[in-house]
Amino acid sequence: MNELPAILKLFEESQQKDETAYLATIVNTQGSTYRRSGAKMLMTNTGRMVGAISGGCLENDVFEHTRQRMQSGKPIVVTYDTTDDEDIVWGFGIGCNGVVQVLIERLDRSLNPIPFLQKCFNSRQQGVITTVFSVEGSVEIAIGARVMFANDGLISTNIEEPNLLQTLVCDTKANLQAQRSSIRKYQFPSGSVEVFIEVIQPPTPLIIFGAGSDAIPVANFAKALGLNVTVVDCRASEATRDRFSIADKVILTRRDIIDNQVFVETNTAAVVMTHNYFDDLEILKMLLPSPARYIGVLGAKKRTEGILNNLIYTKDQLERLYFPIGIDLGAETPQEIAIAIVAEIQAVLSHRAAGFLKHRQAPIHLLPLSI
Repeated sequence: MNELPAILKLFEESQQKDETAYLATIVNTQGSTYRRSGAKMLMTNTGRMVGAISGGCLENDVFEHTRQRMQSGKPIVVTYDTTDDEDIVWGFGIGCNGVVQVLIERLDRSLNPIPFLQKCFNSRQQGVITTVFSVEGSVEIAIGARVMFANDGLISTNIEEPNLLQTLVCDTKANLQAQRSSIRKYQFPSGSVEVFIEVIQPPTPLIIFGAGSDAIPVANFAKALGLNVTVVDCRASEATRDRFSIADKVILTRRDIIDNQVFVETNTAAVVMTHNYFDDLEILKMLLPSPARYIGVLGAKKRTEGILNNLIYTKDQLERLYFPIGIDLGAETPQEIAIAIVAEIQAVLSHRAAGFLKHRQAPIHLLPLSI
């Protein structure tokens, strides 16, 4: 969710300026679509927008819905069907051959999801938001009703129907454990309810070991991707803080105390680019037994193999180590190498092989399960 920091920032600004804020969320898709379920866009009544739910073709129409259809303050769901080759008649000309359902809600109502997203972001913990987006028949539940569940075990909800609530809480917890969003439909004697169960992932931590000039574009591209960037400088230069002002955190240290100052959590990506053999040795000694998801080492293959000859590691630990670092893009300049590094991190975190999409036979996007 790359847009999350910008969405949280604009919401805070809108509250300070007494603006009305609206959140648009893709809750369901069918076929080929530019964005998938969970993509978000925040809008204010003054016309400010951040985030995206398409390639730019739906945003203005969604904003118009906030002006024309939401005087009551109740959430609405807008469906865009682009499976017809003649969709240009409607003024969109999307041509994606898919169906997109967008939930639009005014953020002055009960159980506003923004504080929950802020909590997940600040504490870097996972959570789940389960939202009703379709009600058929006479089931007494409103569009936009939801259950929110965080890793700390706290549950927030505005759903009062006890049987449905119990089922939703159970399924919400199951999705968090499975690490997979899903679409679920529940049948009742009086109708049916469809919900989007969205697993919220905090920004992926990236630790860059090394503060040379070639580390700057790595930090810049990683921030653009939405990663939480920490720069570790084993030379302990105060100038590093200014040179890496874009980073979320800068740690000035020495290699003999680095393991006491750097915390590596699950799903962390680490890039080792100190250009110092002995620094790299101590850093890899710390990283290999850690729960880091990705460890990339800049430098010649024989150089890294020489470092590994001085370390003890398991086969599983070695599988998380990538050297030489980066995808084979023919990179030469620091900027090109940075792109190759960040692209490799994205591929590993997404469980992809980083090949050409023209050769991919499976769907590009991993869609939420429909159950």
